[in-house]
Amino acid sequence: MRSFYRSVGKSLPRSNLMLRSQGYTPATTATTLRFQPMLMRSFADDAKAKAAEEEKAGAAADADLTPEQKQIKELEGKLESKTKDALELRDRLLRSVADFRNLQEVTKKDVQKAKDFALQKFAKDLLESVDNFGHALSAFSEDDVKKSKQIGDLYTGVRMTRDVFLNTLRKHGIEKLDPIGEVFDPNKHEATFELPQPDKEPGTVFHVQQLGYTLNERVIRPAKVGIVKSKDE
Repeated sequence: MRSFYRSVGKSLPRSNLMLRSQGYTPATTATTLRFQPMLMRSFADDAKAKAAEEEKAGAAADADLTPEQKQIKELEGKLESKTKDALELRDRLLRSVADFRNLQEVTKKDVQKAKDFALQKFAKDLLESVDNFGHALSAFSEDDVKKSKQIGDLYTGVRMTRDVFLNTLRKHGIEKLDPIGEVFDPNKHEATFELPQPDKEPGTVFHVQQLGYTLNERVIRPAKVGIVKSKDE
């Protein structure tokens, strides 16, 4: 009977045209289609029967074991289960450690960026004071410094104060840009004017109007410069 169901299942037509081409009539088609639920139930019964047979065979095999062998088999099952749990926990631990290290790196970079940004803003405010010291020193003439002790002491005090500011900035990674004689670089310099200079190479800096500054090799204020104009222009 089972082989009959299989043969009927394989020969089930999929359309009326196929049925007619194979010599089936609507009546025989309806009769044949009624076998489908029976076939499905038959397959399910076969699976259940197979599982029951395997369980029965396993129980029979266990019945032949000695108490020590049963205990060993039980312990082996527990060991296998614990091994799977340990591997799963190890995998979770490794993932957690990797995520934590990534979080540490991201946090470290964010903290450094925040620190650099705060220092950059503070440094820009200090640069104006350093510029003012430079303007004050340029107001002194060499003759006045030599003639008057008071003027000379004042000049020395202003210069020392400026040097203290510059040293403090240097300790925090802030360096000045004095590009006199260098080739013009738009990433570091800001050209304010151009003049022809017969004895200098075109495109080089011949005058520094305002010093520039870098923070950890990143430009926070470009130097304002005058560059040599090309002869062809």
